[in-house]
Amino acid sequence: MSALLEVGGVSKRFGGVQAVEDLSFRLEQGEILALIGPNGAGKSTVFNLISGVNAPDCGRILFAGADITGKPPYEIAHCGIARAHQVVQPLSELSVLDNCLVGACYGRDGLSLAAGRVVVREVAALVGLTAQLGVPAGRLTTAGKKRLELARALCGRPRLLLLDEVLAGLNPNEVDRMVDVILRIRAGGVSILMVEHVMRAIMRLSDRIVVLNLGRYLAEGSPQEIANHPAVVEAYLGNPKLFAATAPEQP
Repeated sequence: MSALLEVGGVSKRFGGVQAVEDLSFRLEQGEILALIGPNGAGKSTVFNLISGVNAPDCGRILFAGADITGKPPYEIAHCGIARAHQVVQPLSELSVLDNCLVGACYGRDGLSLAAGRVVVREVAALVGLTAQLGVPAGRLTTAGKKRLELARALCGRPRLLLLDEVLAGLNPNEVDRMVDVILRIRAGGVSILMVEHVMRAIMRLSDRIVVLNLGRYLAEGSPQEIANHPAVVEAYLGNPKLFAATAPEQP
């Protein structure tokens, strides 16, 4: 049985910088897969390649068995892939509801405004934005804008959700609440590929972790395996005690 997402031998160079080199990994249906690594490891480039922002120089990207390599972002969205960005850029003067309608109307199903409003209300209840649907997006707190970014992506009804550091800038309580939301999203049938630096959240959420370093594949495994991988500790944190503090307990 083929994976939902297959990245095979993908490389991308920007001038003299080899951002990603011969990278391969798979994401299974219903899985939460984390992509981690130090700054400059190539994580954002991988997301850009999958979401159609950039085309790879070589290699293939398959989604649900179809080749999506080099397709533009709007075609990727119609295929069923949505992305929540690290730097949130809501349409500040529009309401939360209207921001989410953008995702619903231009996502996988291209919903009408009437059908889109139904989906928006369902997603708002899931992420905790129901009370803010009529509020201008620019008035939301940082945590509220993060939830809006997540909601707008979900309103596209994706099969695969790319989460690009959605926990960045949140305090510990907000992180915990967002982790619960992400787990509910997965329970609803959406597979998730996430880039994140909040290691305690990564350890709680991930089924598997793929580690990059300098644009190359370094390691892959369960959270426990990655937490105890010497090369990962050296490349990613440099201090084994920092990683050990986030590691899940042995069953």
